[in-house]
Amino acid sequence: MSVDPNAPARRRQWGSERNGTPLPTVHRRPSDHAITWGRLAIVATVLAWLAYVVWTIVRQFIDRSVDFAFTMQAISYVVVVTFLTLSALMYLVARQGALERFRTHSRVPRAELDRHFADRRSSITVLVPSYAEEPEVVRQTLWSAALQEFPSVRVMLLVDDPPSPADPVTRARLDRTRAIATGIQEALAEPAARMAAAERAFVDLGRSSWVSPASVRDLAGEYAWAAGWLNSMAARERVADHVDRFFVDQVLGGLAEDLAEVSTALLLADEHGEAPTRARMLELHRRLVWLFQAELGSFERKLYASLPHDANKAMNLNAYIGLMGGRYRFDDTPKGVVLRPVEPDRFADLEVPDSEYLLTLDADSLLLRDYCVRLVYLLEQPENDRVAVVQTPYSSYRGATTRIERLAGATTDLQHIQHQGMSRFGATFWVGANAVIRKEALKDIEEVEQVGGFEVRRYVQDRTVIEDTESSVDLGTHGWSLVNYPERLSYSATPPDFGSLVVQRRRWANGGLLILPKLIRQVGERRRTGRRVSKTELLLRVNYMASIAWASFGLLFLLAFPYDSRLLSPFVLLAALPYFLCMGADLRSMRYRFSDVLRIYGFNLILLPVNLAGVLKSLQQAITNKKIPFARTPKVRNRTAAPALYVIAPFLVIGFSVFTLVRDVEAQNWGNAAFAAFNAVLASWATLSYIGIGAALVDIGIALRDWLFPARPSRRGRGVVAPIEVDWREVLYSGAAPTAARTRDDERVAA
Repeated sequence: MSVDPNAPARRRQWGSERNGTPLPTVHRRPSDHAITWGRLAIVATVLAWLAYVVWTIVRQFIDRSVDFAFTMQAISYVVVVTFLTLSALMYLVARQGALERFRTHSRVPRAELDRHFADRRSSITVLVPSYAEEPEVVRQTLWSAALQEFPSVRVMLLVDDPPSPADPVTRARLDRTRAIATGIQEALAEPAARMAAAERAFVDLGRSSWVSPASVRDLAGEYAWAAGWLNSMAARERVADHVDRFFVDQVLGGLAEDLAEVSTALLLADEHGEAPTRARMLELHRRLVWLFQAELGSFERKLYASLPHDANKAMNLNAYIGLMGGRYRFDDTPKGVVLRPVEPDRFADLEVPDSEYLLTLDADSLLLRDYCVRLVYLLEQPENDRVAVVQTPYSSYRGATTRIERLAGATTDLQHIQHQGMSRFGATFWVGANAVIRKEALKDIEEVEQVGGFEVRRYVQDRTVIEDTESSVDLGTHGWSLVNYPERLSYSATPPDFGSLVVQRRRWANGGLLILPKLIRQVGERRRTGRRVSKTELLLRVNYMASIAWASFGLLFLLAFPYDSRLLSPFVLLAALPYFLCMGADLRSMRYRFSDVLRIYGFNLILLPVNLAGVLKSLQQAITNKKIPFARTPKVRNRTAAPALYVIAPFLVIGFSVFTLVRDVEAQNWGNAAFAAFNAVLASWATLSYIGIGAALVDIGIALRDWLFPARPSRRGRGVVAPIEVDWREVLYSGAAPTAARTRDDERVAA
């Protein structure tokens, strides 16, 4: 779905977020009080669960009056409550790990970063896979990558759209996307040349340790000029929504402010008759050079017949990574252009430079200015030589214009904390929106196969639609680890409407169960080789991959099955209470409302059918061994229609909850009645707030129309036998086409 770039911004809903100021880059240092209460929450959850099992279940079995039906109910209820409590406990454990990491994190000073890279020519290639994205969204992402202050940055846009679309609107969008990298490169030419000349002029002054006041003032002027250049660019940007505002204020404005502060500091040093050392002056010059020297380009794998065309992000990345470090000539064939490797001394039509590090970046994500230097600095510390991936789990853009985007953003920011805590216990998973990857590690998990006569290299697995999770397990099997950097340095878009959210969350729910056996094999392999696997790490990993499945089915059981009231107990509520209290505290610390805990519960109720569908898709793939098509989340400013099933299902949840309420009231089963009433109220609120009656009716109408009047294939040319034309190039390249035994009907048609 395309968007007119001149279209008005999305209308702000009541209940959306007004404050667009992002959260601080460095997490607030938690107090001893917060750490203590976090530990008590974990203990309280475990004790409440044990008390429930002992007091309620064991006591019931001591009573000889229980029958077989009650026994089966009791067993199933304990299983459901145990798994749900485990998920709550893992949230609290990961949260506690995050608090401990935030308390001990010490930010590396900028001068130490500059000194570290002064004598290193570390190189990084930023890979931005893009499919049918809006050009303006891609442009902002590429700018945030190009403005990274790093010694050698190469930004490649991996365009995955069909290369020759027939639709003129689609073709125009593709042409604009193709031109983005060239446009940014041209814009960087002036500041890049200026800063390179300024560095040369400083070096030409000689190697004396004395730094003249004029050199300090000149450098201050260069920093002021660079800040003004960025501010001028920011002033020309069109701001249509909160994402555009973030790009202008944080990506461009934040960098400009940083440079302006350096300029002011240099002028103050000059006023006091002092100056930085010559080495520091050279580092500051190089910082400006690095800022504007990025190389940008684009690559389209679908232009080449020898590269895989599988419709997923993983193979888009794999196609380019497999070419890195090679030189190729174009060989025109009837199937298309084939890339043939050539020797170093031969002419090449295409040369793909190699690099030490890769940065995979979604086309709707933005990086803050020092993302690369800080993450690569961590990778290059001696104690981290076996770290394969370092990332900052992305945060949401604040100032969401819709209620559902605000709440989905809240869940994203909660997940940021969870991922940070998982690193505390060695249970980090690669989150594909952004990550710096050591190229050497990808070589360890490389798989090579022949497809159609061409070599296909796989680094990122494409067996499931959560390719980053499976690759995390592969890296762990080969002795590599992953780390989340404990700062907020990356941001990614949150779906602004229910339809696009359905696509995203259904994809997230699909694949975890398929990867679980591989995780179990990894644990066995690590234990055989003497590498320790803690129980906490294992539980966190299993919970991450399978909790959507057991939580969805568990909640479905609690909603649908009329459990005996004797199984209910206040201990169940006490086991869940620390989870909700801590989540509320986390939300409030991130400028959300404590009451959003209830909204998130209702939000998860209406997403229950979506999560179940994703889990069932995983089971389908496990049975059929057929890959599930990759569905990309639409990132557009106008609304995306949701499938009718997921629009109708929340109303069914509400209706069934009301039915259960009436039934339990009549049976005087007050515990179940209260639970049904709670679900009915929150599901109703979520449905009205996040889907809306009008939007639901429109989406159901669209689905009904498509069902009643399906698109029919063109009848043009039907019944006409086209003459067989022989393409000599095709015959010489592919060989004779295989033929089956001809039937009498075939012969009659031919005659």
